[in-house]
Amino acid sequence: MIPVYLSLGSNQEPELHLRAAVAALRSTFGTVVLSPFYATPAIGFDGPTFLNAAALIHTDWDAPRLDAWLHALEDAQGRRRDVPRFSSRTLDIDIVLYGDACIDGPGHLKVPRPELHHAFVLKPLFDLAPDLRVPGRGESLRDLWQAHPEFGATPWSTPVPFEAGPAGLGSPI
Repeated sequence: MIPVYLSLGSNQEPELHLRAAVAALRSTFGTVVLSPFYATPAIGFDGPTFLNAAALIHTDWDAPRLDAWLHALEDAQGRRRDVPRFSSRTLDIDIVLYGDACIDGPGHLKVPRPELHHAFVLKPLFDLAPDLRVPGRGESLRDLWQAHPEFGATPWSTPVPFEAGPAGLGSPI
């Protein structure tokens, strides 16, 4: 089974859509380990605050199959694809790390995910696996987070209370 790290985010009814996403991940992949959730401002557009987190799943699916399934999950939660790329969304789930693979696939399937440098992706991943080394880079998530301009900033010191489901926040099920 391949360890896969995902980023999750929503700024339209985020509690509803993130709970549904976590339930679908659990139903399909079994154990899901969640990071704390963080409230983060929209980047690249004016919009409501996002709730962001990271999740660890294990799967034997290849990356394109997983990516297609995640897109279908986003669509099932009302994700619109006929709007600008930087806009509000019901659900955004991306493969950030897929085992030790480096993937430059068709469309937007790029692993490690280019958005890894954004604090809203990096900090939750750091919370899950600080010593994990990023494939193709060699640096650990700890190295990247400690060098990040937002390291130590107030928004990242206080996670948002969020009950993702029966297992609770940051707990494996």
